[in-house]
Amino acid sequence: MRLSTRKMLDRSFSGLGFFSIGLMALALVVLLAPICVGGVKAIVFRGTIEHRRFLLEKMGRGDRVAVEAGIEKAQETRLPVYARIEEFEKEMEGKPRSERRKYRKELGELKEALRELLGPMPGETRPVLPRDQYGQTRWDRASAKLRDLLYVESYDYSNSDAMGVEVFTPRSETFAGTALEPLFPYVETHLAEMLRPRLTFYWGFFTDRPIDANMFGGIWPALLGTIYLTLGAMLIAAPLGVIAAVYFVEYAGDNPLVSALRSCVSTLAGVPSIVFGLFGLAFLINTIHVSEGKSVLAGSLTLALLVLPTVIRSAEEAIRAVPNTYREAAMGLGASKWRTVTTVVLPAALSGILTGTIISTGRAAGETAPIIFTAAVSVGKPLRIWEVFTQGTPALPWSIYNLCTEHEAVDEIRHVQYGMVLTLVLAVLSLNLCAVIVRARISRRQAG
Repeated sequence: MRLSTRKMLDRSFSGLGFFSIGLMALALVVLLAPICVGGVKAIVFRGTIEHRRFLLEKMGRGDRVAVEAGIEKAQETRLPVYARIEEFEKEMEGKPRSERRKYRKELGELKEALRELLGPMPGETRPVLPRDQYGQTRWDRASAKLRDLLYVESYDYSNSDAMGVEVFTPRSETFAGTALEPLFPYVETHLAEMLRPRLTFYWGFFTDRPIDANMFGGIWPALLGTIYLTLGAMLIAAPLGVIAAVYFVEYAGDNPLVSALRSCVSTLAGVPSIVFGLFGLAFLINTIHVSEGKSVLAGSLTLALLVLPTVIRSAEEAIRAVPNTYREAAMGLGASKWRTVTTVVLPAALSGILTGTIISTGRAAGETAPIIFTAAVSVGKPLRIWEVFTQGTPALPWSIYNLCTEHEAVDEIRHVQYGMVLTLVLAVLSLNLCAVIVRARISRRQAG
C-alpha cells in the first residue's frame, strides 16, 4: 500500500472516530439534559407558604414564628376571595330555584379549584388526606392550577375530519353580572401574595419519607432499599464470580464438562432479566422459601444471579491478562498452586476484577424486572438492617416505573419522577467513575 493512501486512511479512520465520539456525547447530552433539569427541580424550586406549613406540621422543620406570620399574611389576602363566595351564596338565596340550580355545578367546580390551589376553605372540616389539607406547595404547579381556576377546558368536535380542538372558556363568563365576577381577576393578580413563593432548597428530598403516595416528602425508603438490594447482590455475586473465574482459568482443563459450564455462563448472560425475576419468585420464594414473601434477601439473590455471568467474565479476562511469567516465577520459588493464585495472580488482576465488579454493581442498581416479583413494594418504610431477611422494600427502579405509569396523579409528581431518575443515574455514573479511578490507582501502584 502506498504511503499516501495509508495516511489518507489513517486520517479517515481518525476523523470517523472523533465523529463517533462527538455523536455519542451529543446523544448523552440530549438524553441527560431533560433528566438533569427535571431532577434538579425536585430539590431547587419556588416553594409556597403551603410547603413551609407542610414542613412545619408534618416534618417539624422550619421557623414556627416566621411560618405562622407568613400564613397569617397569606390568609389576609385570601379573605376577599372567600368573602366573594359568601356574598354570591347569599345573593343566590333570593333567586328562583331554577337559577340556583343553574349555578350549583359551576360553583362546586369553582370551590374545588380553589381548594386545590389554596387548600381547605374557612370553616370546612380538615380533610384526612394530606394532599387535601394543603394548597399548592410548588409555584409551578400553582400556576397550572390557576389556569384551571380561570378557564373551563372543553373540546370542539365540530370538524368531523379532524381531532377535537382544545378550547379554554373563561370561567368568569359563567358568573358574569354576579358577585363572583370580580373574584377571577383578583385571584390572578394576587396569587403571589396568597401563596408567598420563595426559592427553596429541599435537601430532604433524599432523606425524608414519602407522604401520601409521594405527593409530599422525599425518596429515602426507595434510596435505602436500592442500596440494600445492590450491596446484597454484590456480596453474593462478587465472591462466587471470582471463585468461578479462578476455577475456569487456573484449574479447569479442556473437557466436555468445562465447555458445558462455560456455555451455561454465556447463556445466562443473555437471558432476559424478567426471566430471573420469575425464577426468583418460583424457586427462591415458592420452592426453597428463603422468605415468606417479597424480601430484600430474595431480591438480592435474584440480582446476584443476574450479574454473576458478568462478574465471572470480567474476572476471567482479568486473570487471563496476568502474564504467565508471574506464575512461573512464583512456582519456581516453591509456591504452591493455591498460594500462587492468592498471592500473585489475584493481586495482579485486582484492577480488572474490581472494575468488572463495580460496573456490575451499577447494573444491579438499575434493574427493575428481577425485583418486581421478589423484593419491590410500592409503599413502605425504611427498613432496619435485620428486616431485610423478611420484608420487601421500595426501590428506585420500581418506584420510577410505578410513579410514571400507575400513580393516580401522575402529572402532579413529575418532579418526584425526574428526581428519582436523576438520583439513579448519578448513582450509576458514580459507580462507573469509581471503577475508572480504582483501576487507575491500582494500575499506577502496580507499575510503581
